[in-house]
Amino acid sequence: MSKKRNILFQLTGSIACYKACSVVSGLVKDGHAVKTICSANALKFIGKATLEGLTHEPVLTDTFEEKRALEHIELGKWADLAIICPATANIINKLAAGVADDYISTAFLAWDLKKPYLVAPAMNKNMYAHPATRAGMARLAEWGVKVLPAASGRQACGDVGEGRLPEPEEILAAVYGALK
Repeated sequence: MSKKRNILFQLTGSIACYKACSVVSGLVKDGHAVKTICSANALKFIGKATLEGLTHEPVLTDTFEEKRALEHIELGKWADLAIICPATANIINKLAAGVADDYISTAFLAWDLKKPYLVAPAMNKNMYAHPATRAGMARLAEWGVKVLPAASGRQACGDVGEGRLPEPEEILAAVYGALK
């Protein structure tokens, strides 16, 4: 992709955050500007220093951080595409219910859904198959959000099934496809 874009990359609490860092790295290597928002639980899996090192931007975590009170609105204007990767069952269901109680969910409600918004699920197979999660993903898709299909395979808990985060190359391909 020759045109450089602004990407809002959001991470939620999953062991798959390590794979998401590869996606962030790939976007930056391709010359795109990337800003990140992390949920509190995402920061239990990776540190801010990792994402700051990859993006050369501060990691956003607090909606009410001093001098950043309107940043969730400004990010929506700045970014050409937003992605949540990994997206937990919690964030999927929160977004589908219109809850805005953290940085990611608040930024989602401020997002112009005419621009691409991707969700890359990552969770246990039972959580992925749960009717609440399925309904949440369907609701988001109705609103124009592109929900990537989860991969199948061995999960961190030892279970085998659908719910794994897709491989970084597949996520990058989805991002670039959405930007065309």
